Amino acid sequence: MRHGTSYSQNQDVNWSTLRELLPYLMAFRSRIGMALLCLIAAKIASVGLPFILKNIVDQLDGNDQSALLILPIALLIAYGIVRFANVLFGELRDTIFGRVTERAMRQIGLTVFKHLHALDLEFHLNRRTGGLSRDIERGTNGINFLLRFMVFNIVPTFIEIGLVISILGWQYSIWFAVIVFVAVICYVGFSVFATEWRTGFIRRANEAESRSSSRAVDSLLNFETVKYFGNEYYEANRYDNELESWELARRQNRLSLFALNAGQALIIATAMTAAMVLAASEVVAKSMTLGDFVLINAFMMQIFVPLNFLGFVYREMKGSMANIEAMFALLRQKATITDIENAPQLLLDKGKIEVKNLSFRYQSERPILNNINFTVAAKQKVAIVGSSGAGKSTLLKLLFRFYDASEGQILIDGQDIKTVNQSSLRCALGIVPQDTVLFNQSILENIRYGRIDASDEDVLSAIRMAHLSEFIDRLPNGVDTLVGERGLKLSGGEKQRVAIARALLKQSPIMIFDEATSSLDSASERLILEAIRDIAQEHTMLVIAHRLSTIVDADHILVLEQGEIVEHGTHTELLKLNGQYAHLWSLQQRERAINSI
Repeated sequence: MRHGTSYSQNQDVNWSTLRELLPYLMAFRSRIGMALLCLIAAKIASVGLPFILKNIVDQLDGNDQSALLILPIALLIAYGIVRFANVLFGELRDTIFGRVTERAMRQIGLTVFKHLHALDLEFHLNRRTGGLSRDIERGTNGINFLLRFMVFNIVPTFIEIGLVISILGWQYSIWFAVIVFVAVICYVGFSVFATEWRTGFIRRANEAESRSSSRAVDSLLNFETVKYFGNEYYEANRYDNELESWELARRQNRLSLFALNAGQALIIATAMTAAMVLAASEVVAKSMTLGDFVLINAFMMQIFVPLNFLGFVYREMKGSMANIEAMFALLRQKATITDIENAPQLLLDKGKIEVKNLSFRYQSERPILNNINFTVAAKQKVAIVGSSGAGKSTLLKLLFRFYDASEGQILIDGQDIKTVNQSSLRCALGIVPQDTVLFNQSILENIRYGRIDASDEDVLSAIRMAHLSEFIDRLPNGVDTLVGERGLKLSGGEKQRVAIARALLKQSPIMIFDEATSSLDSASERLILEAIRDIAQEHTMLVIAHRLSTIVDADHILVLEQGEIVEHGTHTELLKLNGQYAHLWSLQQRERAINSI
């Protein structure tokens, strides 16, 4: 299964999803109870209106002139009071239940957000950000629609239908009750059948919308790459292909909606006509008054107007259920990297790292690391070098426990990282990643992200240590300068120095630098290396390096090749070996000599 795609794509709507909503609603039992009481009161008032209307018509149709002066006025006032009560109780119901809906949306949205952060790296590498965000947005909106209309339209409508059928059958001819009952059954049956047929079109439209959204987000996030290669026309064509699929699905959806509405209108018109013909014949036969005719007409209108709306509600509920199911499917995704039960906090002493017999593979046929063994003593600086694809960055992902090793162990101060709380593990590790991605906020807030409770003075201190002060002083807004989406307003070197400041602010005992100076010029690199040397005295340090000149002072250097450590030692020792490291050093020295000409 591809993570991040819309889960409604391949699944039928699962009504059992309603059970998953119940825990979020049960916290508001009293509010739900009050809303239901208001609902019942509103429906009683609604059913009482036709009876008052009947009496008004009968009084006006009578011959008693004295009654014409008093009774109709009293009845008209009563009619106004009951109609107002109907609206008032309806508004009270909406107000009371609105809190339940909004809180449920908030809690579920927060639960999904937290759960997505709890999932492992594999899920997020395979997700489609645009489609995923649309699933969450449509899911929370679907909850709002489902709860509001189920409580405010479906339940009240069927309560009213039950009351009207009982009244008509008991007080008037059983045939009126039969007409209403048969019409409701036909209407609901036809609506369910036609809506099930239409669900496929709705789902295809949602899929196409998710794909087009994902395509747009992906293209815009990679705006520079699109421009580099002049592929604007290609991207527009790909986006248009997705929009074409969406347009076709929407057209099919619209045509099917026409067929559904026409069928529903035919059922309603037939029932209304039959009831009115029967009522008119009863009036002619003197077995019913003109007021009774008005009452029957009012009841039929009162039933079929909301019932007609019920068709729309049911259709939208089906779509909402599909969207809610897609969101709850995200919650059913299980993280493969989990803490053991009651996992203890990582207890840091000196910050010693031990890697023992470590092997890792993404798939069984694709080994990445093979039987890696090394130790980083407390406050020691160890560097890992090697060609691209050797497994250097994978080793860091294992240390952060984004993946679990296939074999072997990683220990920090003697504690296997698989046995400790992941949060405490990552608190102990500070990192400057190779690819620095920043939030679209100010430089100050991006650096403060390393320790969100840090004071402004702490942030400014980290800025000075990362040698960012001179650059920030040149900016019109200083530390309040916005960095843009993913930090695109900053150069690669500037982003890396922000990342270094952020890592310094975190003050973790173990510091990891993954190609941390790869985007810096020589002058900036020299300044950063001085900062790294300063903090190396107080931290255990693991450095992934491409430029060998940056790690000549390392206490120990590991040369990784095709997932195995092929050489290790100090810079001087490795040069004497005249092996892989010496070859890489020679190539880079030659490169520097050429570039300096």
